[in-house]
Amino acid sequence: MSRIAQWTWRLEDVDGRPVEGGGEVFPTQSDAETWIGETWRELRARGVEAAHLFADGERVYGPLSLRAPE
Repeated sequence: MSRIAQWTWRLEDVDGRPVEGGGEVFPTQSDAETWIGETWRELRARGVEAAHLFADGERVYGPLSLRAPE
């Protein structure tokens, strides 16, 4: 029986330091990406500059900038 991956975000400030608030665990990559898409504005307001997506502790991608396109 295969294990279901746990998807998480690591949030960082402008200097690459961890920012609290990325501890949610998502059952799918799609759920994780939907969450970041829905919350990026409030995360930016809290000082989050970038996010990295992890599956079972292995980085999938990042840094993903949370700055609005110019």
